[in-house]
Amino acid sequence: MKFDDFLKLINDWGKFQKVKYTIICLTYMLPAIMVYTYSFTAATPNFRCRNPLQWLNDSYSTISNSIFNEEYRPTKEQCLSNKKSISLKECQRCFIRSTSINNQSIDDTLKSCQSYVFDRQYYKETLTEKWTMVCNRVSYRSWVQMIFFVGYMVGSILFGILADKYGRRPIMSVSFILMSFSGLLCTFAPQQSFGFWPSYIIFVLARFLLACSTRGISVSGFVLASEIVGPKKRLLTGIVIEYFFAFGQMILLIFAYFIRSWRILTLSIALFTVPYIFFYFILPESPRWLISKGRFDEGEKILRHIAKINNRVFNNDAYKKLKDEQIKNMSEKNHQQGIRSLFQSKIMTFISINLFFQWLVQNLIFYGISQSTGSWQLNPYLSFGVSAFVELLSYIFVHLILDRIGRKIPYVCFLILFCIVSILILPIEYLMEKDGKGQLLLLNIINGTLKFLSAGSYAIIYIYANELFPTNVRNTGMGICSMVARIGAIIGTYSNDNLTRLWIHLPILFYGSVSIIAALLALIFPETLNQPLPQTVDDVEKMNLINIRIYRSKRLFNDNIQLNEQSVERFTNYINPQFDNNENQYNKEQVVRL
Repeated sequence: MKFDDFLKLINDWGKFQKVKYTIICLTYMLPAIMVYTYSFTAATPNFRCRNPLQWLNDSYSTISNSIFNEEYRPTKEQCLSNKKSISLKECQRCFIRSTSINNQSIDDTLKSCQSYVFDRQYYKETLTEKWTMVCNRVSYRSWVQMIFFVGYMVGSILFGILADKYGRRPIMSVSFILMSFSGLLCTFAPQQSFGFWPSYIIFVLARFLLACSTRGISVSGFVLASEIVGPKKRLLTGIVIEYFFAFGQMILLIFAYFIRSWRILTLSIALFTVPYIFFYFILPESPRWLISKGRFDEGEKILRHIAKINNRVFNNDAYKKLKDEQIKNMSEKNHQQGIRSLFQSKIMTFISINLFFQWLVQNLIFYGISQSTGSWQLNPYLSFGVSAFVELLSYIFVHLILDRIGRKIPYVCFLILFCIVSILILPIEYLMEKDGKGQLLLLNIINGTLKFLSAGSYAIIYIYANELFPTNVRNTGMGICSMVARIGAIIGTYSNDNLTRLWIHLPILFYGSVSIIAALLALIFPETLNQPLPQTVDDVEKMNLINIRIYRSKRLFNDNIQLNEQSVERFTNYINPQFDNNENQYNKEQVVRL
């Protein structure tokens, strides 16, 4: 008996599952908050070089900006002749032209700004301003977020393996504690008395630990949620939990809108995570994982509790069959655990590597688009809110279609459409009036559409991967996927901060080109709609890849044609006596055809 069959007997979507699943969903708001907090605490306001004649009294105001633009801002010709490797906008806000005392130009040489003034319209104080992470120092800003995603990478594989070894519940609990600690460290580490480098290094390390804890919560929580329900509710649990990722962004937006100072905002969010530490006392361990590890007494205890809460009778005979089958599976030589199981066969290896690449691409385009909302031609808070709302709509749309169409077709379509929409930027940029209302409107529509498509494909691959990895290495497989995916997030972060200095739309075209490659490779995946979660690698093998299925079908057909001579002889000897008339007797050729 399979675990899903037994779970159905005690109700695979009863009161127990609904309550525990809701609790897990609440934890899923934290990853979104931690990822995007940096978008506000280290936001880059509008800025320009400080006016040399108003060094102390200069400010980012209409009058001061007009004076600066007239006297010191580089012209288009000067930027083209001196700094061709960056865009005109970047040149005019990062360089200042040389002038004499009587305001006569000395030469065409441009000088890098030594100090800047920042727009206070939306932000009171940000880390970007505090550490001057603009222009030639923009890499300092990029490195913080890139190392954060390295922490994502380390946390994914480390906590994924630990969760498969020690359980989902204890790893989530440790992650809550680590998150609160690292959040407070991010708040108080940057101090003026420490100087730039000590503050910067401590802050980066704190963000690294924060990212590790985030993965311990999200990966383990997602897997736990899928393991306590049956196949028919797996889509529901896989998609609704993503709603809370969008809800987390909205909660962050509320915090950020009313708290415009980076330190107070960071402290408020760190305190917000403290109550989650007590979730250890209400979260269950996965009975599916306990049984896969041979911890049958603990698994039985939880299953009996589930049956009691769901008002169902615990079937002892059915549980004994489940236990016996698991013992049999564990005794077989091919019952391997750990990373090696992901590469146990050609089919499993291909599925694993393909999933790793899909996750890399999804993180590249999702976080690349999500972290670029500051470039939308809108109020940054409005842009972030619209982005979160569009993401929520995408999750709802995916929820409505996946159980009707399946996983593979919608996933591939989302990727192909992403590529097509990204290419539409070219005619809009070059054929329409520069910075006209029509162009800005269409560009914002494209940005929203790209966010919709990237969020949808990201949600699908999360569900898809979870349904393709076997139980005994599901957390490990998801952890490695998440680890490899952070390479994509790092590339996306770098692209947003550096490629935009060359051309603001260059990152989007890059994201579109890799999405079409991922779409072609995803065509080979098997469909998992309404299929039980695979317990072992053998269960995954039975799904088959589309091309291998054809090959195996031909091989099985040939094997059936080449019947064993002895079996044919026995069947012929058995059937011939049944007929007295020689005309009705079967010969060996007829038996083979049968």
